[in-house]
Amino acid sequence: MRLQDYAPRPAHLKWLLDSDPAIRWQVMKDLTGAAPKAIAAERSRIAIEGWGAQLLALQSPAGNWGEPPVHFRPDLPKDDRALLITLYTLTVLKDLGLDPASKEARKMIERVDKRLVFKRLNNRPFLYGETEPCINGRILGIGSYFKEPNDALANQLLDEQLEDGGWNCEAPKSRRSSFHTTICVLEGLLDYERAGRKSAAVTKARKRAENYLVERRMFHSLRTGEVINKRWLRFSFPTFWHYDVLRGLDYLRDAGIKPDRRVREAIETVIERRHQNGRWPLNLLHPEHIPLQMETAIGSASRWNTLRALRVLRWYNHPRR
Repeated sequence: MRLQDYAPRPAHLKWLLDSDPAIRWQVMKDLTGAAPKAIAAERSRIAIEGWGAQLLALQSPAGNWGEPPVHFRPDLPKDDRALLITLYTLTVLKDLGLDPASKEARKMIERVDKRLVFKRLNNRPFLYGETEPCINGRILGIGSYFKEPNDALANQLLDEQLEDGGWNCEAPKSRRSSFHTTICVLEGLLDYERAGRKSAAVTKARKRAENYLVERRMFHSLRTGEVINKRWLRFSFPTFWHYDVLRGLDYLRDAGIKPDRRVREAIETVIERRHQNGRWPLNLLHPEHIPLQMETAIGSASRWNTLRALRVLRWYNHPRR
């Protein structure tokens, strides 16, 4: 099972730590084993400096993140476009690790909770979700992380799980699951459980969906064995709604799944993406939008991809850590 360790060199860690608090606290937690108090202190800085503070400052009093750019989803009504950008921004704030107990996070989520609605769904509150499981999975995660778990939304997602174990926004027209939708729902269910809503039904649904990914070796067709989509072998951040192999593996790591031979090829794919300098590049950027640029140019070294790749490799080689 064990592959070359790829433990980060001191120079790699120094480069990662010479960054935003959102990167630093995760490096301290996942790679250097810093003391809990030091990790918490670094994490607390996300709300007051760097990317987290910048995103928080851009929230409008109405709860959203302002006017969407004209080129972003011109096929959608303006309100829906603004809510999508809000969804993406909230997901990134969660990925940054913004402390939900901080006064800045409380102010932010109260605006969302009290002021944002889906007008096309009879003014349904934003944190109650809408109709597509890929969106609802992320809203469930956001609500569970920042506010409170939404039991009705979780039950809706459980009812929509397909026979093969995953989810698809095209259901019921399509009865085959989508990797994109499935990873969004999986992440939401994990946050829901961590917010105190663990139950046999939720755990069973999550395990079935995890098995859906692992049975397919994270990127292969179960029927033909072929690679489903070669874009999944290229890594980006933010991921938005898009699945890729690194996102899938990082979810398994975060969920505490013990790796087995079925993820080995996916791990090898991560290793192949590593540049000779020990860093992972930004392979692509998705067309979705948040009002902040965090990463570098495509092809250049990416701290987000390097952090996630290193902790995935550590999980694979040292699953009990």
